[in-house]
Amino acid sequence: MCSKHKTQLYKELATRFRKVANQTLHTDSPDLPECFQLSVLSWLPCVYLWFACPPYIFYLQRNNKGYIMMSILNRVKTVFGLVLWIVCWTDLFGTFHELQQGDTKPPIYFVTPLVVGMTMLLALFLIQFERLSGVQSSGILFIFWFLSVLCAIVPFRSKILQAKYQLRFTTFYFYFSLIVAELILSCFNEKPPLFSNIDTDPNPCPQSTAGFLSTMTFWWFTSMAIKGYKNPLEAKDLWSLNKRDSSEVVVPKLLREWEVEQAKSTQALYSKPLPEGESNHVGGESSPEEVEVLLSKTKDPKKPSFLRSLIKAFGPYFLIGSAFKLLQDLITFVNPQLLKLLISFTKQKGAPTWWGYTLAFLMFFAAFLQTLILHQHFQYCFVTGMRLRTSIIGAIYRKSLIITNAAKRTSTVGEIVNLMSVDAQRFMDLTTFLNMLWSAPLQIILALYFLWQNLGPSVLAGVAVMILLIPLNAAIAVKTRVYQVEQMQYKDARIKLMNEILNGIKVLKLYAWESSFKDKVLEIRQKELNVLRKTAYLGALSTMAWTSAPFLVALTTFAVYVTVDKNNILDAEKAFVSLSLFNILRFPLNMLPQVISSIIQASVSLKRIQDFLSHDELDPERNHPKLGWACFISPPSINLMVPQGSLLAVVGHVGCGKSSLVSALLGEMEKMEGDISIRGSVAYVPQQAWIQNATLRDNILFGKAYNEQKYRCCLEACALTQDLEVLPGGDLTEIGEKGINLSGGQRQRVSLARALYHEADVYLLDDPLSAVDAHVAKHIFDHVIGPEGALQGKTRILVTHGISFLPQVDNIVVMVEGRVSEMGSYQELLKQNGAFAEFLRNYSLEDIIEEDEATGRTTCYYITGVFESYPTMSVSRSVRKRLCSERKHAESDPEKKLPKVDKLIQAETAETGRVKSKVFWEYAKAVGPLLSLVICFLYGCQSAAAIGANVWLSQWTNDAAQNVTQENVSMRVGVYAALGFAQGLLVMVSSFTLAMGNIGAARKLHYALLDNKFHTPQSFFDTTPIGRVINRFSKDIYVIDEALPSTVLMFLGTFFSSLSTMIVIVASTPIFAVVIAPLAFIYIFVQRFYVATSRQLKRLESVSRSPIYSHFSETVTGSSVIRAYGRHNAFVLMSDMKVDENQKSYYPGIVSNRWLGVRIEFIGNCIVLFAALFAVIGKDKLNPGLVGLSVSYALLVTMSLNWMVRMTSDLESNIVAVERVKEYSETKTEAPWEVEDKKPSSDWPSQGNVEFRDYSVRYREGLELVLKNLTLSVKGGEKIGIVGRTGAGKSSMTLCLFRLLEAAGGEITIDGVKISEIGLHDLRSKLTIIPQEPVLFSGSLRMNLDPFEKYSDGEVWKALELSHLNKFVSNQPAKLELECSEGGENLSVGQRQLVCLARALLRKTRILILDEATAAIDLETDDLIQSTIRTQFEDCTVFTIAHRLNTIMDYTRVLVLDKGQIAEFDTPTNLLFQRGIFYGMAKDAGLAQ
Repeated sequence: MCSKHKTQLYKELATRFRKVANQTLHTDSPDLPECFQLSVLSWLPCVYLWFACPPYIFYLQRNNKGYIMMSILNRVKTVFGLVLWIVCWTDLFGTFHELQQGDTKPPIYFVTPLVVGMTMLLALFLIQFERLSGVQSSGILFIFWFLSVLCAIVPFRSKILQAKYQLRFTTFYFYFSLIVAELILSCFNEKPPLFSNIDTDPNPCPQSTAGFLSTMTFWWFTSMAIKGYKNPLEAKDLWSLNKRDSSEVVVPKLLREWEVEQAKSTQALYSKPLPEGESNHVGGESSPEEVEVLLSKTKDPKKPSFLRSLIKAFGPYFLIGSAFKLLQDLITFVNPQLLKLLISFTKQKGAPTWWGYTLAFLMFFAAFLQTLILHQHFQYCFVTGMRLRTSIIGAIYRKSLIITNAAKRTSTVGEIVNLMSVDAQRFMDLTTFLNMLWSAPLQIILALYFLWQNLGPSVLAGVAVMILLIPLNAAIAVKTRVYQVEQMQYKDARIKLMNEILNGIKVLKLYAWESSFKDKVLEIRQKELNVLRKTAYLGALSTMAWTSAPFLVALTTFAVYVTVDKNNILDAEKAFVSLSLFNILRFPLNMLPQVISSIIQASVSLKRIQDFLSHDELDPERNHPKLGWACFISPPSINLMVPQGSLLAVVGHVGCGKSSLVSALLGEMEKMEGDISIRGSVAYVPQQAWIQNATLRDNILFGKAYNEQKYRCCLEACALTQDLEVLPGGDLTEIGEKGINLSGGQRQRVSLARALYHEADVYLLDDPLSAVDAHVAKHIFDHVIGPEGALQGKTRILVTHGISFLPQVDNIVVMVEGRVSEMGSYQELLKQNGAFAEFLRNYSLEDIIEEDEATGRTTCYYITGVFESYPTMSVSRSVRKRLCSERKHAESDPEKKLPKVDKLIQAETAETGRVKSKVFWEYAKAVGPLLSLVICFLYGCQSAAAIGANVWLSQWTNDAAQNVTQENVSMRVGVYAALGFAQGLLVMVSSFTLAMGNIGAARKLHYALLDNKFHTPQSFFDTTPIGRVINRFSKDIYVIDEALPSTVLMFLGTFFSSLSTMIVIVASTPIFAVVIAPLAFIYIFVQRFYVATSRQLKRLESVSRSPIYSHFSETVTGSSVIRAYGRHNAFVLMSDMKVDENQKSYYPGIVSNRWLGVRIEFIGNCIVLFAALFAVIGKDKLNPGLVGLSVSYALLVTMSLNWMVRMTSDLESNIVAVERVKEYSETKTEAPWEVEDKKPSSDWPSQGNVEFRDYSVRYREGLELVLKNLTLSVKGGEKIGIVGRTGAGKSSMTLCLFRLLEAAGGEITIDGVKISEIGLHDLRSKLTIIPQEPVLFSGSLRMNLDPFEKYSDGEVWKALELSHLNKFVSNQPAKLELECSEGGENLSVGQRQLVCLARALLRKTRILILDEATAAIDLETDDLIQSTIRTQFEDCTVFTIAHRLNTIMDYTRVLVLDKGQIAEFDTPTNLLFQRGIFYGMAKDAGLAQ
C-alpha cells in the first residue's frame, strides 16, 4: 500500500475522530456513536454475567440451603426474563426483515441481539437455579441488572433525542422498562428456604435472610440500633449466633484439621509400620537399635503446625475479605485522578458544564463504592477473627480436660487462662490487620507511581523523609513497649498491695497502721505515674510525627520540585493531587510497623498455643473389669487388692504417697509398668474439695436427675441439713467461685454428698474428714463411710488421718515413702508390732479422748505431732470458721440479703443510659478548668496553623496562573515551612499539655479514692465484696490512666480536623453552608443511635466474657473430679455455650461499627459530592487553587467523621470509670483519726481502768442491738475472761473498745477519758489486741512487727525472744529482713500467731485484748502464748475472749454474756458455786464435777 493512500486513510480517520469527539465531548448535549452503543455498552453486562456464572454455580452446588417455593415475586421475575428474551429475538427478526427489504445493516445489528438474548436466557436459568439452591437474594443478578440499566441509559437518551418511529425503538423502550423492573424486583427478598433452622429459632439474626442491598449497607442491623436507642439493650434482645459462627460448627472444624496435622507428624515419626502387637511408644517395647533405625529414616520429626490447621480451617473465608481489600485499594486511587481532572476543568474557560457534573458524581460514586467494599472486607476479617477466637478457646478447653498431670504442672491455671484470654484475643486482633501485610506495600507502590507521574523524581525527596520517619516511629514504639512493661509491674505491685490491705483492713484499723500502708501505696503509685509521664512524652512526640509527616513530605517534595528546575511550576493540579496521594500514603506507612509488631506477638502466642495443644494426653482406656488391681506409682512397687464391698483405710505420714495412690487408681498418674483395674463406676472425693460456681443443689447433683428422697438422705448423712437452714437461699443458694461462701468443712461435706448421690461402685475418699469438726467427722463416719453407713457394701478406699476410726475398718494399708509397709486389719497390725503400732503408741488413744473432754473442742484429731508439716492452716481455719459461721449468720441474716439488692441497684445506676454531663465536668475539674480551656485553645491554634499552611499553598499555586512564580519561590516555601512547623510544634505542645492534665487528673482521682477507702468504716467492707473495691483500683484506674487520655486525644484531634474541613469548604464555596445543617442532623442522628447501642453492647460483651474464664479456671482445678464422674462432655458443652453467649454480644458489636461506618462515610461522600458540585457551579468565580483546597479537604473528612463517632462512643464508655471512682471516693467516712484539742496525754492510759456505762451497740443502721445496756467497771491490772455461747456478743465487746463499732447508746471511759471524744488513732494506738486470725502482710518480718520503725532492732529482737520466735528467725539467712509472702503463707499458722504476740509485746500498752483463736493452733503454741501473757503482761488489764475454759480458770473475774447482756460476772470459783451458765459450760468441758 503506497504512502499516499496511507496519508489519505489517516486524514479520513482523524476527521472521523474529530467528528466523534465533537459529537461526544465538546458539546453541550453529548451523545455516543451508535456503533459504540451497540457494541461496548450492550456487551459489557453480558460479558460480566458469563464470566461470573461458572464459579457462582459451583459455589451454589457446594452450599445448597434447600429449595424455596415458587412465589409471586419469582414468577414475575421469570416472566419478565422471558419477555426480555422475546424482545431481543424480535429485534433480531426485525433486522432480518430489513435485510429482505434490501436495507443492509452492519453485522453488529445481528450479533448484539443474539448475544443479549442468550444472556437473558442465562439470567432466566440463574433465577430458577438460585431458587432451587435456597438463595433468597442474589448479588450476582443484582449487579447484572444494575450494569444493564447503567449501560442502557445513554442509548435511551439518544433514542429519545432522535425520536424516530421504528420497530427497533419500540423494542428498546420495552427492553429498558423491563430491565429497570428486573432491577427493582431484585431488591426484594424471597421467603426463606423450606426446612431451614430459621423457623425454630426464637430470635434469629436477620442477616441470614437479608437481601443483597441490605447486606452491602448493613441495613439489617438497623432494627437493633433502634431498639438500643429506645431503651438499653439487655441480653435477651440479642440475636442468636449464626449457626456457621457457633462453637459446634467452628471448633470441630479446627480440631479436624489439627488432628490431620498431628497424624502427619506422628507418621513422620513412625514411618516404618510397626509389627503387630508392638507398643506405639518409642521405647515402649521396641529395642533401642530399632528405634534408631526408625528415626534415622525420617528427617527431623516435624512438629504439627497449628498455623497450617488454622489456615486450612479459616483461610478460604478470609480470602474473600482479601479480594475485597484488593478492589478497595485500587478504587482508592481513582479519586486523586478525578480531582486532577476537576481542577483542570475549572481552568478551562469554555469547557461544557456537564463534564464537571459528571466528575463530581463520579467522585461520589467511586467514594461510595469504596465505602461499601471496605466494610465488606472488614466484616469478613472480623468474622474470621471471631471464629478464630471461638475455635482456639474451644480447642484449649477440650485439651485442658485430658492433659496429663505432668503436662499440667508445666503450666499454671493462670497461664492457661491467659492462652484463652490474651493469646486468642491477639489472633482476633491480628486478622483485622493481616491484609495490610500485602496491601500496604501495594498502596505505597501505586501512590509512588502516580506521584512520579505528577512530580517526577522530586518525589524521592518526600519518600526519603517518610522512610526516615519510620525508624523514629519504630524507636518510639519500642521505648513505649519498655515503659508499658515497667508500668505493668508497678500496677501489679500496687493491686497486690491493695488486695492485701483490703483483706486485712480490720487489722490495720485495730493497730492504727493505715497511714504507713497508705504511704506505701502512694509510693508505688508515684513510680507508676512517673512512667506514665514518660510514656506521655513519647506519645506527644509520636503524635507530632504522625500529624506532621504528610506536611513534611509535601514540603520537601514541593521545595525540591520548585528549586531543581526553573521551569518547574507548582500549579493547583500538581499540588493538590500530590497532597491527596500523600494522604493516602500516610495510612499504610503508619500501619506497617503496627502490623509487623502485631504479627510478632501473634507468632509468640501461636507457639504457646501449639505447645499446649501438643502436650501428652491421658489414656482414655483405664477401666477394665478385672476384680483386683496391681498398681504402681513411683519406683517402689505397690501390690494391692481390695475385695468388693470392703472398706480399706490408707494411713501414713504426710507426703508418703497416699493421695498419689488415689490418683493412680483414677488413671491420673503416669504408669511405668503393671496395670490398674477398677470394676464398675467410680466416685471420688478429693482432698481439697472442688466446688463449682453454681447452686448448692447443682453441686451435689452434678448432672444427675433430682430425686427428692435420695437427695434428702444424702444431705442428712453428710450433716448438711443444719447448714442449709443458715444459708440465705437454702440449697438453692448460689455458691461463689471456689466455694467462697462456704466454710472449709461445708465444702468438704458437699463434695462428699456429691459422691454419695452418685451411687457408684467404687468410692475413693481422699481424707474427707480432715476439714470438719470432730463430732461432725464422727457423724459422717457413722452415717456414710463406716460399716453401718450409707455406703456399706460398696468398695471404699479411705485415706485418713483420724486414728479413732481405724478399729472399725476392714483393712488398713500403712504407707511409708511411696510403698506399702504393712497391710491387714487393725488387730493384726497391732500384733505385728511394726510401724503402725509405733504410730499408734505415740498417740495413745486414751490421751486423745481425755484431751477431747477437757477442752470441748477436738483439735487433736488432726494430730500435730505426726504430721509435722501437715498444713494445720486449713484445719484450724475451717473449724474456727464453722464455729463463727453460726454467729455470723445469726447477726448477718439481713446483711446476706443486702448485698444482693445492693448489687442490682448498683449495676443499674452506674452503667446504663447516657453519661451525665456532670461526670465530664468532674473530669475537667480534676484536669483543672483553666488547663482544660488552654488545651482546647491549643488544639484550635493547631488546626488554624494547618488551614493556614494549606490556604498558603493554594495561593502559591495561583501564582502559576499569573506567571509571577520565580521571584516569590523562596518566600512561598519559607512561609509554607514556617506555618507547617508551627503546626507541628503546636501539636506537640497540645498533646503534651493534655497528657500532663490527664496525669494530674489520674493522680487526684486515685488519691481521693485511696484516702476515702482508708477512712471508710469497717461496716462498708463487711457488706461490699472486696472484688468490687479492687475493681475500682485496677480496672477503673487503668482506664483513667491509659484509655481515657488516648480517647480524649483522638476525640479532640478528629473533632478539630472535621471542624476545619467544614470551615475550609464553606470559606471557598459559601453556598456549602446550606448543606451543612441537614448533613449535621443526619450525622448526629446516626451517632446517637450508634453510641447508645454500641455502649450497651460493649458492656454486655464484657459482662459475658468473665464467665468463660472463671468457668475455665474452675474446670482446670477440678479436672480430675470431672473425669472421675465422667462429666467431660457436659463441661465442654457448658464452655461452648458460654463462649457463644459472649460472641452473641460481640458480633452485633462488630456489625454496629460497620453499620455506622457505611452511614457516616456516606455523609462524608456527600460532602465530597457537594464540595465538587459547588466548585463546578461557581467555577467562574473560583480559582483552581481554592477548588483543589476544598475538594482535597473533603476527601479527607470521611475518616475524621467516622473516628469522631467512635471516639464519642469510647469517651462515653471510658468516662464511666471516673463516675465509678467518684462514687467510691465519696462513701461515708469514720470519725477523724486525730482530734487536736482532745488529744489525751502521752502516758494515757496509766492505770488501765475501763468502765462501760449503760452501753449498747449495733452492727449497722437498721439491725438489732448486739450489746444491750452493759454496765461494768474493771480496775487496772485485772484479768477478765469473757465467755458465752456463739453469738452472745463476745467479739462485739472488743470491737467497741476500738470503736470499730460506734455506740448506739451509753459510753466507755478508759482512765476517765471518754473514748468517743478522742481521735481514732489516738485511741487505737494505746490498746493492743492479739486477734483471732493472724494476719501478715507481704514485706519484711520487721515491717510486719513495726511498720512505722519506732523501735530499735534490740527491742524487736527482745520481743521475738519473748514470743519464742528468735530461734526460728535467727536461723533464717535474712534475719529480720525475712520476706513474708502474701498473707504470710511461708510461715506456719502457729508462727503467724506468735508474730502477732510479738507485735503485742512491742507495743506493750496498759490494756491488752486477747481474742483467743478458736481451735487455733496446736496446744503447744497455745501454752507458749498463755505463759508469755501471764509473765509479760502482769500489771496490765487483760480481756480474754475464751473458748477453752481452762485458760481463764485463774483469772480475777469472768464475765458471762448471753444474748448481748451480762448474765453473770464474778470470780471463777464463785460462779462454779452458783451453778449457772458458767457451771454448765465448765461441766461440758469436764472442768467441774
